[in-house]
Amino acid sequence: MSDKVAIVTGGGQGIGAGIAERLAHDGYAVIVNGRTKSKLDSVVAHITAQGGQAVSFVGDVQSRQVNIDMVQFAMTTYGRLDVFVANAGIDWVDSIEETPEAEVDNVLNINLKSQIWALQAAPSAMRKNGSAGGNIILASSIAGMEGFELLGVYSATKFATRGLVQAAAKELAADHIRVNAYNPGIVLTPMWDEIDARFAERKNVPLGATRQSFIDGILLGRGEEPEDIAKYVSFLVSDQGDYITGQSLAVDGGIKFQ
Repeated sequence: MSDKVAIVTGGGQGIGAGIAERLAHDGYAVIVNGRTKSKLDSVVAHITAQGGQAVSFVGDVQSRQVNIDMVQFAMTTYGRLDVFVANAGIDWVDSIEETPEAEVDNVLNINLKSQIWALQAAPSAMRKNGSAGGNIILASSIAGMEGFELLGVYSATKFATRGLVQAAAKELAADHIRVNAYNPGIVLTPMWDEIDARFAERKNVPLGATRQSFIDGILLGRGEEPEDIAKYVSFLVSDQGDYITGQSLAVDGGIKFQ
């Protein structure tokens, strides 16, 4: 059994790995989810080497049952669930007109449906915490604040996330469960490597040019690191953030403003 338990989806790399590592540092037993066992095991090994507690859970979160199984695993293994970070997500760089049907379904399933499944799976476990409640945190994006060219389907899912956050916060407040989202900017992760490469192909510009043009517009003058998001998540789930719910905050160094 553990005093604090968190699930982080898409935790094998990038933002998810950063969040998992930070929550473990904060004293959570972390269930790190993803589809590639080797990546998850690497994150878990790093956490345990630092004295933290973590286990991997291989599964595709676009399946409702996988989300239910993860929550049950948390309850069986640790006896509770305090935080569920629905971080898993993918991009697709193409015009709306030319995006294949299969890719529309893929982005919707992973970015949006997986978050709905998280919101269905986590509350029943968190209600068992009584007045301590819990935190459900979803991944949105600055592309959920303004639609981005060639990221139309991705942007649509991230706008939808913000609506989910608001509705779920209203539904779950009486159970002491807070629901929020983070809106990253230009994060220096493998996902942005893919986005940059696709923009280079579609716009006939050099590799790195698209990412650098975005970074040049960041007020704080640098690209974002996973730790920047992880620190915000750490704040949200702490006592310091206990009066915040229904919010989707841009953590982007100064690109978009609300």
